[in-house]
Amino acid sequence: MTAACTRVRVGGIDVSTITETGLADRMAAGWRTGQGGWIVTANVDIVRAASRDPELAALVAKAEVVVADGMPVVWAGRLAGGAIGERVTGASLVFTLSARAAAEDRSVYLLGGDEGVPEAAGRVLMERYEGLRVAGAYSPPYGFDTDPGQVRDVVERVVAVRPDLVLVGLGFPKQERMIVELRPHLPQAWYLGCGAGIPMAAGQFSRAPALLQRSGGEWLHRLALEPRRLARRYLLHDAPYALRLLAQALRIRLQER
Repeated sequence: MTAACTRVRVGGIDVSTITETGLADRMAAGWRTGQGGWIVTANVDIVRAASRDPELAALVAKAEVVVADGMPVVWAGRLAGGAIGERVTGASLVFTLSARAAAEDRSVYLLGGDEGVPEAAGRVLMERYEGLRVAGAYSPPYGFDTDPGQVRDVVERVVAVRPDLVLVGLGFPKQERMIVELRPHLPQAWYLGCGAGIPMAAGQFSRAPALLQRSGGEWLHRLALEPRRLARRYLLHDAPYALRLLAQALRIRLQER
């Protein structure tokens, strides 16, 4: 029996209330019945982008599961009346789903990150989870997604080794579009769009302390690590949008009373 998977509207997307353990259970059940799936880890940036762009909202809607990767998304879902019990992050799922893959004698492919990083992440995962099979790892060159030939090359690399779980860390929406390319060729596999989850697994970046994660302050930790890349996105776009998202959810909740 798989875990219940109700959804709640947050911004322009529907977010699942499933727990991290429940998601691993659902993936394992899918493997046993030959049913693949796609997991989107929706942080504030993804919710904001999907709310502004119908094409991106439609892209996210194609996934079987959309989880709340960001405390503002969790809070907005709760304010809207949804039973989102926990934050489920791509960085954490890299480990949780790999652990389940090891337990189920399944294989993992790591796609994304700087040169050498997915291979390093694969070694970390194999050392941590006895019996885990890493089918392959690849870091596509910058701009590969604009070249159909290079996209086809990535698809062929992954399909050739037939992994059961594909961890795709290319950033939104590049990783989601890559998953759309891969799924018809490996429909029984599970796919996780994990953002920076692969370099974090490799030790290139560190996670914030647990207290900061639970309080919604992990973005401050990431900002301190990569200020030049993330300052504009976090401070000018995501933080103001998060406040509007929470206010909107609260208004809806009060109107329903």
